[in-house]
Amino acid sequence: MRRLLLCLPLALIACKPSAPVDSAPPAKAAPKPAPAAKPAPAAKPAPKPAAKSPLAAGDPAPQVSLTLQDGTQFVLSEHPEAFVFVYFYPKDDTPGCTVEAQGLRDNYEALTGAGVTVIGVSMQDAASHQAFIDAHKLPFSLAVDDGTVAQAFDVPVRGEYAARHSFLLKAGKVVQAWRTVDPAKHAAEVLGAAKR
Repeated sequence: MRRLLLCLPLALIACKPSAPVDSAPPAKAAPKPAPAAKPAPAAKPAPKPAAKSPLAAGDPAPQVSLTLQDGTQFVLSEHPEAFVFVYFYPKDDTPGCTVEAQGLRDNYEALTGAGVTVIGVSMQDAASHQAFIDAHKLPFSLAVDDGTVAQAFDVPVRGEYAARHSFLLKAGKVVQAWRTVDPAKHAAEVLGAAKR
């Protein structure tokens, strides 16, 4: 019995739970993930370029060369001291265009006396221009345009017809621009602008 009593405390000690022999040290907590980067703000759309204003008084004159009905070139920049009147018209030998050309013809002496060189511009060919000059005894040249000159002067073109717009130029600048033209009165308006 004594033996049993002595063994009992030893048995109790042997049954006490102890730390496992092969246990690993406690694991460290996993590092917190870095906060997600904020998405970049959406790119703002690029601003639209401002609409180009039509050519107006005070603007630099387009630097173009005009091909006249006889094949010669009239280079605007080669006439800086003179007034050059460039008028666009839709079509040779049509009613409004004929009235405008005849008005310029009838006032041609006064226009040249004021130092104005007159050149008409439309999109017909040289033969059409020469026939128009001959039919109405026009004392000025007409330039053949494929649309390039009209574009340089911001003149609208519909199909094969340029709008009726006119420009008085001098010293590399636009002196006056007419976007609305009365063919019967236009020569007098040009003469008035050249004499100011």
